[in-house]
Amino acid sequence: MRWHNAIKIKKLKPGKKKMIQVAKKLILIGQSENGYFATEALCRHMRWPLAYGGKIEDGCIKCPLHQTKHKLEDGSLIDWSPFPLFPPYGKLVGKLSRKKDLKIYETRTNNEFVEIKI
Repeated sequence: MRWHNAIKIKKLKPGKKKMIQVAKKLILIGQSENGYFATEALCRHMRWPLAYGGKIEDGCIKCPLHQTKHKLEDGSLIDWSPFPLFPPYGKLVGKLSRKKDLKIYETRTNNEFVEIKI
């Protein structure tokens, strides 16, 4: 594993997040009240891009599609698909798909960049 420049610090504002590609991986990177964070970019439930409507609240990220929620600290699953957008389909996929934690990447700042360890 090694550190990669992910994004310039000035491109991230508190409460904002971006989807980027680093070392051939899609990454969601952002800034919360606790500092910078980096996760895999797609929800573990239905692979929806978390950058498009995902909410950061109480140290967690919540998918806008079905409200699946993970802790930003370690990626652990808090709530699995509690509110399906299209109820029959969402409930079915929620039951058929295995519950999974979200991959979290270590972050640090170095000069003008946020770096992530991949």
